[in-house]
Amino acid sequence: MAGDPRGVTPVEGEAVAKNEKRVQVTLACEVCKRRNYITMKNKQNDRERIEMNKYCRWDRKHTVHKETR
Repeated sequence: MAGDPRGVTPVEGEAVAKNEKRVQVTLACEVCKRRNYITMKNKQNDRERIEMNKYCRWDRKHTVHKETR
């Protein structure tokens, strides 16, 4: 905007609402039990804990990672 002294456009200054349906979850390796990954999931579509086959850098191979609390 030309009249705005701060130089902030309306798109940048607006607050963006977060989606409460998506939550951040932590994935832990089943072999070494370390928490290696943080990802997002939709808690309405995926009610149970998720499992993914991910790379564990401490085991240096792909292992099953499960959601932790």
